[in-house]
Amino acid sequence: MQRSLMDIRIGTMVKANAPNVVDYVKQILPLGFESIQPFFWQTMGNVEVVRQAGELREAISTKDVVISALAMFGNPLENGELDQQTLSGWETLIDNAHLFGTDLISGFTGRMRGKPLVESLPRFKEVWGRLAKRAQDKGVRIAFENCAMDGNWATGDWNIAHNPDAWEMMFNEVPAANLGLEWEPCHQLVYLIDPIPQIRKWASRIFHVHGKDATVRWDVIRENGIFGKHPFVQMRTPGFGDSDWSRVISELRLAGFRGAIDIEGWHDPVYRDALEMTGQVRALNHLKECRGGANFIANPV
Repeated sequence: MQRSLMDIRIGTMVKANAPNVVDYVKQILPLGFESIQPFFWQTMGNVEVVRQAGELREAISTKDVVISALAMFGNPLENGELDQQTLSGWETLIDNAHLFGTDLISGFTGRMRGKPLVESLPRFKEVWGRLAKRAQDKGVRIAFENCAMDGNWATGDWNIAHNPDAWEMMFNEVPAANLGLEWEPCHQLVYLIDPIPQIRKWASRIFHVHGKDATVRWDVIRENGIFGKHPFVQMRTPGFGDSDWSRVISELRLAGFRGAIDIEGWHDPVYRDALEMTGQVRALNHLKECRGGANFIANPV
């Protein structure tokens, strides 16, 4: 099959329920982003989804830019008011993904709060079995973010899709081909997992990649361990962390991945606030270089 440089686009996430999201997108497009992922936190709020889809598609229409995915981050397994809004948001995005020109929606699985991970599986099967069928009927894929949100196997508030053992259980509970992962090396490094073998094993389930990295502070681990008062890992913007993104992208290409790496900002302890976009553009250029450059070069005839 003919391969293209743009089989893997490099883009960024944008806050979909920010009042100025369309203006924000228009301002950042000249910087060279190739895709955007609008995301919602827990609720869609007062966003008129049809209108926003049209405005965002119009904003990117003059550039070679795509909406790679939509995202809804919250806990759709529980029954609080915000949890129910998260679940409703998933349903709305599934039904309207085509208006944004995408077939992919990502977010947390949700979790039964304060319970061991396995106790969330029956509710996971109930909710995601239904959502997977709804999405399949609309031609939509679902990708689970691999962030633990400070949870672990014993307890947590947001997500069970943060560990390979959990992935095995989840996909056994709901063996739907349109369920996969929104993967990033950062969350594996936080748990001291080597991300490279994980790509090889789970490539068929990786639907979307977040451009986020981490720095493991081995000096802190050697002196204080991982449960002391000093943080042993820092979340970083790509280009400032430990991951070999050239190797990550090469492994993704070898596995046949086609999609986007969208930079997840707002986490780097250095390149944030006034330096946020400085860090993101550095990450954008770094990831393009690791992809093989910014421009496709045709072979001589």
